[in-house]
Amino acid sequence: MDSWIWWLLAAVGLGIPLVLTAMPEFAMFAVGALAAAGLAGLGADVVWQVLAFVAVSAGLLVVVRPIAYRQLQKGPQVKMGIEALQGATAVVAETVDGEGGRIKLNGEIWSARALHPGSVYEPGQQVDVVEIQGATALVV
Repeated sequence: MDSWIWWLLAAVGLGIPLVLTAMPEFAMFAVGALAAAGLAGLGADVVWQVLAFVAVSAGLLVVVRPIAYRQLQKGPQVKMGIEALQGATAVVAETVDGEGGRIKLNGEIWSARALHPGSVYEPGQQVDVVEIQGATALVV
C-alpha cells in the first residue's frame, strides 16, 4: 500500500479523538498528516513526509492554538442579570421621584428612584434605566 494512504488513515485516525474529546490539537495533527500525505502523493521520500508532518503540526500548535484559546476564553458578549437591565427602557407605573416610585421593566414591576433628585416622572412616561442598586432602578 502506498505511503500516502497510510498518512490519510493517520489523519482520519486523528480525527476520531478530535470528535470524541473536542480537543483541537488533534485537528492540528490531522492537518499535519494531510500535508505528509500530499508530499507522499507527489513522490517525496519518507524523511520529507515525516518532516512535513512534524513541521505543519508544530507550526499549527505554536501559531493557531494560542489564538483559538484566546477566542474561547473571551466567550460571547452576552449581558445577563443586572447588566442586561442597564440601558433598558421602562414605563413608569407609579410616580417616580428622588424618593421612590415604581416602573414596569421587562414585564416586571420594579421599585425605582430618579437619578436626579429634582426630577419627577409621571405614570405612562418612558424612562431609561441607568443603574440598578439592590432592587431599585435608577432612572432618567
